Amino acid sequence: MKNIKNFLKDESGQSLGEYALILGIIAVAAVTVLVALKDKIVETFTEIKDAL
Repeated sequence: MKNIKNFLKDESGQSLGEYALILGIIAVAAVTVLVALKDKIVETFTEIKDAL
């Protein structure tokens, strides 16, 4: 029973998993925003291209 309690309290190795989860969430959010703003981004770059 003591071994199980020690295993559940052990927090080593969690940081890598947490960082990977956060990175995955940020990546999904970035892709979602880029897809949602695709038309506006294309329009902005087209205006820049035409101005040059």
